[in-house]
Formats: sequence, C-alpha cells, structure tokens
Amino acid sequence: MSATHVPTENHLLRTLTADSMARLLPHLERIELPLGTVLYESGEALHHVYFPVDCIISLLYVLLDGSSAEIAVVGNDGLVGIPLFMGGETTSNRALVQSAGHAYRLPGPRLKDEFHSNDALQGLFLRYTQALITQMAQTVVCNRHHSVHQQLCRWILLSLDRLPSSQLNMTQELIANMLGVRREGVTDAAGKLQRLGVIHYQRGHITVLDRPRLEALCCECYTVVKKETDRLMRG
Repeated sequence: MSATHVPTENHLLRTLTADSMARLLPHLERIELPLGTVLYESGEALHHVYFPVDCIISLLYVLLDGSSAEIAVVGNDGLVGIPLFMGGETTSNRALVQSAGHAYRLPGPRLKDEFHSNDALQGLFLRYTQALITQMAQTVVCNRHHSVHQQLCRWILLSLDRLPSSQLNMTQELIANMLGVRREGVTDAAGKLQRLGVIHYQRGHITVLDRPRLEALCCECYTVVKKETDRLMRG
C-alpha cells in the first residue's frame, strides 16, 4: 500500500472491525482516478466496488439524448457499486469522477462473500445505502423546488463533506452538467457567493471562506441529508 494514502481514509473501511479489514486488505487495490473517468455506464455489469479517499464520484442519470443530471455524490464517506451487494449487478446510472483523486478498488465477488458472511459489515453497508437513497431523494426535491443558488450551496457543502480539504477543483461547465442547469445560472450563483465573501472561485478552483454563512444561505436539503447520514452511520 502507498504511504500517500491508506484504506482507512475512507470512512466505511475505517469503521470495519480489525478482522473484517484484515480479510479485505489483501484484495484492496489503490487506483488513481483522473477527472472525467467513467467507472461504469448505465446498464453495464459491475465488477468492482470503489472506496474513494480523496476524490468525488458523481452518480448521474443519463437521458436518451445524452443530457444528464447528478442524483448523488460519493466521496470518502462511502462506496460506489452498491448494486453488487444489493443483488442487482447492474444499475441505471453512470458513475463519473467529478473531482480527481484516489480510491481503493475491491473485486465484486470478494465483497459479496464478506457481505453475506459478516453481519456487522452487512448492517454498515445497508445503512450507508439508506443514507445514499436519502441523498438521492432530497436531490430530486431540491432540483425541482429550489433556486440554482441554493442548489449550488447544497452541492458545495455535500462535496466538501466528502473530501479531506476545503477546496474543490471544478469548472462551472461541469457544475452546470452536474446540476442539470445552464452554465449562466452557475456563473451568476458562484459570482454572488464570491461577492458575499463566502467562496473564492478562480480558474476552476473553489475555496470555501465562510462555511457557516454558506450553510445559512443553503436550503434545508443539505441539513436533511447530513442529519440522516450522521444518524445512520452512527448506528
């Protein structure tokens, strides 16, 4: 394993018992995930699960015309590939690296063996799945009822919670694609946050300067997701 990263930088892996971690460790492979990497496409069979440590993975629903919108984000809080242990084997979304970094990859068969023989791991992963479903449901509500400005605040906060730093590397065009809105709307929203001194945005780099103010400007959707995630992952 590289000295740069260790598996326990991922919160799910860190929560596992020593015995569970010892069984998985020989099968975990650290991989680099450049921006724009597609881990799987809609309808493809999944062969691995991914545990991010310092990257963000977007789960996107893609329409027939090629347009897409983000339904959830996964970072060091969780894993990508839940259909493998939920019995689906395939999924209707695309998994895309929206912030470059690293993850640990585990072969699907090894995960399924551990999932079905380890009650503690099974319970942990099912609670994470419920938290992810909550995030997906709240994203739908937010995209339907709240302004682009509020959606951007929610998106920044959710992403920050899943990274080890206070900086995001993201172009406005990519943010617009994630949110399913026009780039001009993201430009206006990001400009407003910068004028308020909440963020600093330059050349695709977003640095949060005033997180309490950012949370105050956000709609209730972020708090709903955070509270439910904290409740479930404490269990």
